[in-house]
Amino acid sequence: MSSQARQIVDEMFIAFEAKDLERIVKTFSDDAVCIYHGTQVMPAAKFKTSEGARMFFDFNLSALQVVYFNKTQFIEEGNTVVVLGNEHFISNQDGSHIRNSWVQIYTVTNGLISRMEEFATSALPEQYGGNAGGQA
Repeated sequence: MSSQARQIVDEMFIAFEAKDLERIVKTFSDDAVCIYHGTQVMPAAKFKTSEGARMFFDFNLSALQVVYFNKTQFIEEGNTVVVLGNEHFISNQDGSHIRNSWVQIYTVTNGLISRMEEFATSALPEQYGGNAGGQA
């Protein structure tokens, strides 16, 4: 059985997949903080309050076409939900393809998301250094 925190995060993902901005925003507290740490392609950004959450998701829904958005693993502990996944978007502005692997960390307080933090990379396997190079 999923925790209350997981249920709120799942509701946000369902609303995101439905492109329902109002329903997404309703899952965030008025004092929410959303931090996107950025990738090699997309810049870092920080948004405060539920209005900030609206701005963050409005950009994602209006500026990007979702090719896929995969949630591959959930880790739950108390009021924290960690989600691992990957995504592929196409920019509506210039048609460029954006592929990221990510970790999202959600904190749920009083039944609403009070903090979302995303760490992502758009580096391709062949771009990694080290002794494994481009090997998976």
